[in-house]
Amino acid sequence: MTTTAFSLSRNKFGRLTLTAEDGQTHEDVTPVRAFPIQAPDDGISMVCNDGREVAWIDQLTDLPAAVRNLVQEELQGSEFMPEIRRIIDVASFATPCTWHVETDRGEADFVLRGEEDIRRIGRTMLLVADTHGIHFLIRDIAALDKHSRRILDRFL
Repeated sequence: MTTTAFSLSRNKFGRLTLTAEDGQTHEDVTPVRAFPIQAPDDGISMVCNDGREVAWIDQLTDLPAAVRNLVQEELQGSEFMPEIRRIIDVASFATPCTWHVETDRGEADFVLRGEEDIRRIGRTMLLVADTHGIHFLIRDIAALDKHSRRILDRFL
């Protein structure tokens, strides 16, 4: 199924309903990104609650605006990955330690269990996991301020 072969709406419970080109209706579908970090707008699967894929979206930008907005709303409601913009302070350079950061969603404190909880994704991105399993994204190490990079270098 391609990006133009379906329509999307919300049912009376606020869940997504997908209607295929052939008229078949799928209730309670969920969008799932194939590459949530490196290509968030490319390759999105529309999945039923039993895990079966009922549609594939090559690129989010190819969808009509109304359908694209519904998919984006649903993704934002189900995904939580704050992006670290600045590392304000760390309690210690020995782990576990508490990090105080500024994210795209405001300031946050989290505990880094160990250096192994900082994973490289490509050349410029890092994924930092806290003790509760929340992942924080650093999209571009070079875009961080000098103070943040200096702190990060101590853990890498």
